[in-house]
Amino acid sequence: MKKNSVVKETHFNFEGQTGFYRGKVRDVYDFNDKVVMIASDRISAFDVILPRPIPCKGQVLNQIASKFLNATKDIVPNWLLATPDPNVSVGIKCETFPVEMVVRGYLVGHSWRTYKSGLRTLCGVKLPEGMVENQKFPTPIITPSTKAHEGHDEDISREEIISRGLVAEEKYAQLEKYALALFEKGTQMAAEKGLILADTKYEFGENEGTIYLIDEIHTPDSSRYFYADGYEENLSKGLPQKQLSKEFVREWLIANNFQGKDGQVVPEMTDEKVEEISKRYIELYEKVTGEIFEPSNSEDIIQRIEDNIKNYLKA
Repeated sequence: MKKNSVVKETHFNFEGQTGFYRGKVRDVYDFNDKVVMIASDRISAFDVILPRPIPCKGQVLNQIASKFLNATKDIVPNWLLATPDPNVSVGIKCETFPVEMVVRGYLVGHSWRTYKSGLRTLCGVKLPEGMVENQKFPTPIITPSTKAHEGHDEDISREEIISRGLVAEEKYAQLEKYALALFEKGTQMAAEKGLILADTKYEFGENEGTIYLIDEIHTPDSSRYFYADGYEENLSKGLPQKQLSKEFVREWLIANNFQGKDGQVVPEMTDEKVEEISKRYIELYEKVTGEIFEPSNSEDIIQRIEDNIKNYLKA
């Protein structure tokens, strides 16, 4: 393996830098008026960072997000200013709203696990009776969650968000409108590639009174896609849907008795498993974008990232 052929974490110190934050999968460098966000190759599931980075994952996420941010800027202003490196996005510094706007078009994943347990309300939203796994909701629903810096994000209702003062009512209403419009656009773009956007999440921030879409959108880490071909047949037969998402990682962990709970141990990530996950991310990139993925074959990815950020900041 080449020197620094994956991006596990970075430890840069740039001129003019005012702060640093390491998230689950991103390293974020603060400057006075902007942020530099590095998409690492770390992978998380059940809000736990898994022990081994996944080659090309950061580049996949960064490039998909850039494509969708540019395709949706007519719907809502977004934070993105530049992508000076395959793993790097530079954007407008925003005050982040402390909730994630999760939009669900289909009963799958967390919503299905909730439904299967017998509950018929999720984040204050009433769910119809008689649904089956992977079935389409009559209309997309918003099931927000609190944004945790550490530990698990938690489900929360619209009413609780407003009553707790997390987001003012009029601003929250605007976030809902933006989220549903973005989901509609994402659904349309997915359909053009033979995919179904099953669910996704959006994050928003504010700068000088303007609401911005921030972070990544419509990537395999933030979204779940089904293949449209075979969807109806699989649904009618009660078979699993062919998915493009990070769900296959969660399913592997669950099968190996890990869901991020106390006392549980992450199963061994063999070279074969790491390579399999990398290939699945590349497959999703190519399917979602319709473009061939070209991995950046730098001898030293960390050095390349640092050089490209420095050059951008100088310019």
